[in-house]
Amino acid sequence: MSPGVTLKTVAQAVGVSPSTVSNAYNKPDQLSAALRERILATAQELGYAGPDASARALRSGKAGAVGVLFTDKLAYAFSDPYAVGFLAGLAEVAEEFTTSLLLMPLSSSDIQGGANAVQQAAIDAAAIFCVAGGHPALDTLRARGVPMVSTDRGDHPDLSWVAIDEVEAAAKLGKHLARLGHRDIVVLVDNAEAAGRRAVEMTLDEVGYTDCELRIRGLQKEMPDARIRLVSGGHNAFSSGLIGAEWVLDSQDRPTAIVGLSDVQALGAMEAMRTRGLVPGRDLTVAGFDDIPQAETAGLTTIRQPIKDKGRTVGRVLLDPAVQDRQILLPTELVVRASSGPAPRN
Repeated sequence: MSPGVTLKTVAQAVGVSPSTVSNAYNKPDQLSAALRERILATAQELGYAGPDASARALRSGKAGAVGVLFTDKLAYAFSDPYAVGFLAGLAEVAEEFTTSLLLMPLSSSDIQGGANAVQQAAIDAAAIFCVAGGHPALDTLRARGVPMVSTDRGDHPDLSWVAIDEVEAAAKLGKHLARLGHRDIVVLVDNAEAAGRRAVEMTLDEVGYTDCELRIRGLQKEMPDARIRLVSGGHNAFSSGLIGAEWVLDSQDRPTAIVGLSDVQALGAMEAMRTRGLVPGRDLTVAGFDDIPQAETAGLTTIRQPIKDKGRTVGRVLLDPAVQDRQILLPTELVVRASSGPAPRN
């Protein structure tokens, strides 16, 4: 912008009021096409780029942005198929309402730093995606009065969420495995460590993520007599599933089935089997959760949830005044493919 050129400068050059110039940018429907084109052409000639966005936000009290909070590195939003699908759906609705998305990864090693970033963020609302319920960033949003919609189901009537019934979804998979005769299961879960760093066995109390805990309980619900062990190879990623499954497959106490609490971890387990000459569904069952596009290609048995629709629905609850429901439960489906089969006989 040329120094000294303001909205008033353009108004004087065109011979209209400053409010008319403002309408050319902010309320074009209030002007004739010819007048708006004349204002914009004059502004371009004078080197005026338009009203200052930050000043406009201060006047209106709106930032025009939805914050997307998730507990992981920023690259996760662009590399994880589930995150990509969710964000694609959310972005569709945000675009419809001329709203931008601000991706806000919350570091697991700098909890207070994440809360401080949320305190300073210029956002009108927040989508809470894969964030632990006790994270202080959520308290910060509440204190600011920022509307939130979570992808985790909550019991309090004042909470807003778009979720699935994690327990019942996992119970569908548990029932399928029980019918196939599986009584020795390893569940691949994620933790806060770097992906693929090392494999560790965990207890349910150490899991820490609500959706993971509920999915484990769903498996237990339909498999009360099964031995279910929890193994983690790091945060949710293919390499975590790979190293976790390698540790399991190379042990003397091999299970009859491996369940990834996400498809990417289950796909990592299938790769670990492939390199050892093992066939999923014949030598050992592998199952996942989400039904990302790669799951069908790999023949992975999994629980399908409407990933992109979840993002769209979160966006509607946040931005569309016509949506009155604040707590929405989406459907799930067991999809059986070649990776699951009868438990091998010893």
